[in-house]
Amino acid sequence: MNYLKSISLAILCLLCVSFTAFHHGWADYDQKKVLDFKTTIEESVYENPHALAKVKYKKQLWTVYLAPTSRMTDRGLTADMIKKGTEVRLVAYPHKTKKNEMRAERIFVDSVKYELR
Repeated sequence: MNYLKSISLAILCLLCVSFTAFHHGWADYDQKKVLDFKTTIEESVYENPHALAKVKYKKQLWTVYLAPTSRMTDRGLTADMIKKGTEVRLVAYPHKTKKNEMRAERIFVDSVKYELR
């Protein structure tokens, strides 16, 4: 019986560790380099674990990690508000190693500020 408990515990630990690897940490983004710019949403995905948007920054297409949809909805930011063609202002941090990826700290839609963190 102890053997079965040990195996079960080992499998549970491995599962937890494997799913943790899928989650990216905010430490991967350079908070010393603040990107504050206006742009237009080129594409958006409003689903968990984080909503995403594609925007142009300095003539290149970037992926922007926003926030979990539940947090965005709680703060009044809906999927329709960040659909393709929406003009926004972003305050974000670039990824330290991945080119053209950033994490948004806040987003302004129609001059209304939405905190994402």
